[in-house]
Amino acid sequence: MRPTLFVMLKVPRPGRVKTRLGRDIGMTAAAWWFRHQTARLLRELRDPRWRLVLAVSPDREGGASRAWPAGLMRVAQGGGDLGVRMARLLRGAKGPVCIIGADIPGLRRGHVAHAFAALRGHDLVFGPATDGGFWLVGARHGSAVPAGVFANVRWSGEHALSDSLASAATARIALVQSLHDVDCAADLGLPAGP
Repeated sequence: MRPTLFVMLKVPRPGRVKTRLGRDIGMTAAAWWFRHQTARLLRELRDPRWRLVLAVSPDREGGASRAWPAGLMRVAQGGGDLGVRMARLLRGAKGPVCIIGADIPGLRRGHVAHAFAALRGHDLVFGPATDGGFWLVGARHGSAVPAGVFANVRWSGEHALSDSLASAATARIALVQSLHDVDCAADLGLPAGP
């Protein structure tokens, strides 16, 4: 079975996407950056080794948005916090699955291939982000995802990865290469302030 790569996306509307970055550079500039970063990333990640699927939010608007390429399958993220939405995507998988965000400028096909390879001998895989979060999470298949995964995770901060690892302590976990994600102007090498 060909693995699945989900890219979690919000519709790139000012004030609804990359709001932490938007507080630094302006909401319109942040939405513009996200839209163009996502377009570049989706071009980079198309690969016959996996199915590329967009997990969109908001559910209705994201599914109909013309911001993303028409030829890619889309699924709704559904309700709940980030952990609930990611766990739902992981548990629904019949084979290997990875989830990423779109705000990782250095992400390439080789990083994704390495994560899927790590799942051959592990239940879960995480790609650490340099800020203490993670840019990727994956599972060998849905039944490999422990109950309570992502419970009590402090999202959007330096503890997101360590809390997530603790919530999945019963699983065999692999870590792949650390990458940099973009949350604020400093992550882009820009001064804060619109």
